[in-house]
Amino acid sequence: MTITLPPGAATDVVLASDADDAAAVDAVRQHHAELAGRLGAHVDALLAAATAHGGNGFPQARTAALAFLSGYLMPHAAAEERALYPAAARSERLRLLVDAMVAEHRVLEGLVEELRSAAEPARAAATSAALRVLFDTHLSKENDLVLPVVAADPHTSLTGILDGMHELLGEEAHGHGHAAEAVPATPAKGSCGCGGHDDVDIPVLDVRAVPHAIRHATVFGAFDAIPDGGSLMLVAPHDPIPLLRQLTARAGGGVAVDYEERGPEAWRLRLTRA
Repeated sequence: MTITLPPGAATDVVLASDADDAAAVDAVRQHHAELAGRLGAHVDALLAAATAHGGNGFPQARTAALAFLSGYLMPHAAAEERALYPAAARSERLRLLVDAMVAEHRVLEGLVEELRSAAEPARAAATSAALRVLFDTHLSKENDLVLPVVAADPHTSLTGILDGMHELLGEEAHGHGHAAEAVPATPAKGSCGCGGHDDVDIPVLDVRAVPHAIRHATVFGAFDAIPDGGSLMLVAPHDPIPLLRQLTARAGGGVAVDYEERGPEAWRLRLTRA
């Protein structure tokens, strides 16, 4: 399964009112990339489970996805409504956009509940795919439109708005909680899911099209969704040595790296959580 990612993550220089606000914009964007990576891993696990013979792994995949959505993604959305959106709505040109984005939060909540109640794997997979599309579009608007305007307002301190709002900056996710919502290993097509086969369909994260500014955060997010003993196939445009160092430090050394291809156009690495 291949993790798809939001196409419009912003990489432009932010004209912030001060250096602290510029750093705050970068922190939120990095957390957005992590959320997108984690959501992508969960959605692809649900899609793979829904198409597996007999729906193998579907209950576990849905439980893991709901744990992420309820424990991380929706609290992030609620924090935005409490802290970020009121400041953004003070800008006349953002007021209608903020109203629309609050409405999108309500749609996201509805999709989460639909996923929770879906009895058929195919319906749950379709719901999760719709949720990912909406969330990716939502993040693009926040990154490209909302954050730059709030950061550039000399009368508003984005740093002050975000102070203590851990759901917006993602401190609660760094190095914690991956087991509670880890994507379960998904049997490959044709396997029985009993654990007696080696052909496991692991997530594939191709970061060659991901903007460099958020590439590492996207990988961190996807890897956070991998369970102990699980793997992620990373496809990179170069040998990602700095990324591997950061990922290993972040995971407390619990990362095994196996190169399956070493260029020249792509580097493929199997990253396993030890």
